[in-house]
Amino acid sequence: MESRARLLGHPIHQMLIVFPLGLLGMAVIFDVIRLVTGSAGLGVASYYMIVAGVVGGLAAAVFGFIDWSAIPSRTRAKSVGTRHAVGIVVVVLLFAGSWWLRLADPANPPTLAFVLAVVGAGLSLATAWLGGELVDRLGVGVDDGAHLDAPSSLSGRPAHDRSDIAPRRT
Repeated sequence: MESRARLLGHPIHQMLIVFPLGLLGMAVIFDVIRLVTGSAGLGVASYYMIVAGVVGGLAAAVFGFIDWSAIPSRTRAKSVGTRHAVGIVVVVLLFAGSWWLRLADPANPPTLAFVLAVVGAGLSLATAWLGGELVDRLGVGVDDGAHLDAPSSLSGRPAHDRSDIAPRRT
């Protein structure tokens, strides 16, 4: 099932999700290093990564919703997509809470801000797996004619076009 929201032939949601996942995950890693080293600068860096990750997550969600709305009802893909979306909303809310708790002193966040971020990062792993299940197992966001010798998405030709492929010798 091809994505509805595409840029240069590729699903926008799949392009965008790497940013919030990476930013939010690194924010937790920076928080752990800050706890070990006491570096206030890492606390501030973590704060800004959370800000960017939450904003990026909201942007990715718009395109995820567009793709989810195209999945036929009463399918496993719709069910998995719903669990993926609900999980991601909870992740974004957890990190938004962490962000809010850090506002007063980004360099030295309270323990609850760290706990919310860790829980959010853990849940993001489960929801990312559900997203992988949608793409890799259920084919959501995959070009209908995808194959190992498909032409470039920039060629203007459909993926199932095999006109320039030489026959294989056996």
